[in-house]
Amino acid sequence: MENKEKNMQDKIENWKKKYGDIFMYESDGKICYLKKPSRKTLGAAAVVGQNDPMKYNEILLNNCWLSGDKELKTDDSYFLGLSAKLSELVEIKEGEIKKL
Repeated sequence: MENKEKNMQDKIENWKKKYGDIFMYESDGKICYLKKPSRKTLGAAAVVGQNDPMKYNEILLNNCWLSGDKELKTDDSYFLGLSAKLSELVEIKEGEIKKL
């Protein structure tokens, strides 16, 4: 078991080097690892999501997915639970606009 955990820690460290922040989602002992979506992914999901809100979540999840229990993507009850959390992957930094 320790070797398996060490392998996963190594994977996570490699993902962090490649993608930046990495996220873990867990439900009923099922786990997946996700990265933040790119602007391109958000744009594509938004276009499709205008006509099909569920497709928005599918595109976002498929593009952010790194590894995990496939059931989280394929079982509707798990997918809907995970979908409700996907917005937490998008980091927005607020700023101010000032008239000069």
